[in-house]
Amino acid sequence: MNYVARFATALLSIVLVSCGYRFAATDNLLPKTIHTVCVPAFNNLTTRYKLTDQLPEVISREFITRTRYRVVSDPNTADAVLRGTVVNYSFYPTIFDPATGRAAFAELHVTLSVNLIERATGKVLFSRPTFDVTATYQISPNATQYFEESDPALKRAGQQVARSIVSAVLENF
Repeated sequence: MNYVARFATALLSIVLVSCGYRFAATDNLLPKTIHTVCVPAFNNLTTRYKLTDQLPEVISREFITRTRYRVVSDPNTADAVLRGTVVNYSFYPTIFDPATGRAAFAELHVTLSVNLIERATGKVLFSRPTFDVTATYQISPNATQYFEESDPALKRAGQQVARSIVSAVLENF
């Protein structure tokens, strides 16, 4: 596959994955008894430690800005608890500079497992055992910065995960 085709494929995957559409007529499908949500630290089954550090914060911020729910820090006082696990993390070069043969873009792929549980009843309100997120980022021509640039991509992926999780929870799909 040539450089242009690879770039187009990567760009298309970003657009498709980041499309967080919402139906205008869809109402919140969570029970009316849910007023508070807790998002504790996610478990991490990968070797990438920074990803789980930011997820609860960005998901909480997304709940605060997009919903009527109040986010609380103690799971014992919340009406619902959103628990998650980062199951898989990978990144690999996707587009190569034809002049140098070096990677120019890399793709980040994260798989999570997410459950929203009503604390009082133990009822699972939302479950997505395989929640996939993909992000593409440009690689610096400086080889020493290759891994440093994955952190901004992780931050973007975390924000994308937060938007996707909150949308999925509210619309239950």
